[in-house]
Amino acid sequence: MARSRFLKYSVHIQVSTILTKGKIILGIDPGTNILGYGVISVDSKGPHYVTMGVFDLRKIKDPFEKLANIFAGVNELIDEYKPDELAVESPFYGKNAQVVLKLGRAQGAAITAAIMHGMTVAEYAPRKAKIAICGNGAASKEQVAMMIQKTLKVDLDPKHLDATDALAIALCHHYQMNNPLASIGGKSDWKKFIEDNPDRIK
Repeated sequence: MARSRFLKYSVHIQVSTILTKGKIILGIDPGTNILGYGVISVDSKGPHYVTMGVFDLRKIKDPFEKLANIFAGVNELIDEYKPDELAVESPFYGKNAQVVLKLGRAQGAAITAAIMHGMTVAEYAPRKAKIAICGNGAASKEQVAMMIQKTLKVDLDPKHLDATDALAIALCHHYQMNNPLASIGGKSDWKKFIEDNPDRIK
């Protein structure tokens, strides 16, 4: 297996105490130059920040070596944080077919690592994640990062938008699994949802 070359960073939180209970979700924002990842823990009190970071692959020139490093790096994340599920951003966007192809390969390398660990995998379009986090499918990366800070109650460096996008995918998966709109059937239900989730309405 190729040795992964990636840069990790995280806000200083006692990760070990967060990982002792609840479901762990790994979010991936695929890329062959910069790949973002974010890990959250979910328990009865809701989602909690665990860690986030990027795989910085810009110094690797061979495209297949990049994929090997993504596969190895995701394996290392899975071994370290023991996530139950992987949520990955869909690469099906953009005008350049070559860019979409490269993103799809990066996504595939991450998904393969997760499947080999028996993890459940879910895929979400960027717009769906933005709606889930901000209530606006056209929200900027900066707006998404700001809402994640409010939701997870953690200070995040605005420079690390690839990693915050990955956290957004993980949170989107959490919301999807809880399906908060499933029982909404009238104005009173909408009012209650807005009252219970003020930070998710824009």
